[in-house]
Amino acid sequence: MRIGLIGTGRIGSFHAGVLARHPEVESLVVADADAVRAAGVAGALGAEAAPDVDALLGHALDAVVIASATAAHAELIARAADAGLPAFCEKPIALDVPGTLAALDAVAEAGTVLQLGFMRRFDAGYRAAREAVRSGRLGRLHTVRAVTSDPEPPPAAYLPLSGGLFRDCLVHDFDIVRWVTGREVVEVYATGSDAGPAMFREAGDVDTAAAVLTLDDGTLATATATRCNGAGYDVRMELAGERDQIVVGLDDRTPLTSVEPQGPPAPGKPWPGFLERFGPAYEAELDAFVRLVRGEAPNPCDGREALAALRIAEACERSRRERVPVRVGS
Repeated sequence: MRIGLIGTGRIGSFHAGVLARHPEVESLVVADADAVRAAGVAGALGAEAAPDVDALLGHALDAVVIASATAAHAELIARAADAGLPAFCEKPIALDVPGTLAALDAVAEAGTVLQLGFMRRFDAGYRAAREAVRSGRLGRLHTVRAVTSDPEPPPAAYLPLSGGLFRDCLVHDFDIVRWVTGREVVEVYATGSDAGPAMFREAGDVDTAAAVLTLDDGTLATATATRCNGAGYDVRMELAGERDQIVVGLDDRTPLTSVEPQGPPAPGKPWPGFLERFGPAYEAELDAFVRLVRGEAPNPCDGREALAALRIAEACERSRRERVPVRVGS
């Protein structure tokens, strides 16, 4: 199999390493707006470097992995579809609904496939939580709590391009709440704080946010996120039912310290970032994409899942601005 990779930044370079090691990937071609960076990544992995996307798409590929800057995702998805190529794309498809719909339409018209990079769906803990909910082990689910805390803010230049904390960060929580519970979010009430670094206020964004989500069966979920969690990278999900309660993301590396006299000790090596925490999940999602392209498995995360999560994020952003509950899709 011959795969093209577009984008060799932090996540793109990680994906390139995974693909270069994959037993079913015979050759890898990479491209980036920074051709020097692409050549460096290719050289380190024994891959080929293309000078630009046009050249990469001319390499008789079997599939494309898109890990470029967010603003380019929709166009690249459409170009892959026009070339008749299956595509994997990091979230999001686009930062707005019209751009997302246009890319999805291009895929549908071409009859190709698009797998979205919601890596938490491939994490062992989240998969076990999904099974616990679906099996009835928890009984009637009444409360879900989702947490995403980054250890430090992204570069200031990234913020105006990110779409904001709800679209860029909490969108993972919105997707995983849907995937684990099997329910849809019908209403949100969200707020945020920009009391941290000034760059968030300057970008019209917030550094910390919280949302109450009402699911279509009445289950309540909360989703919180911050860019300023100095203790480390913290991503968890608690699910409470009438019979039992479980948690995802609680281990000896969770950056959480108990102050109880008999509580567990502070983590010796807290998670520093998303690649360390979700490395196996990123590998699993790309393996799933390879199997999808080979016709060995169905699409595990269709591009339309990104649209559903984006609609929740947009409702939260509107709720934050207007300080009112908002129906999703209204």
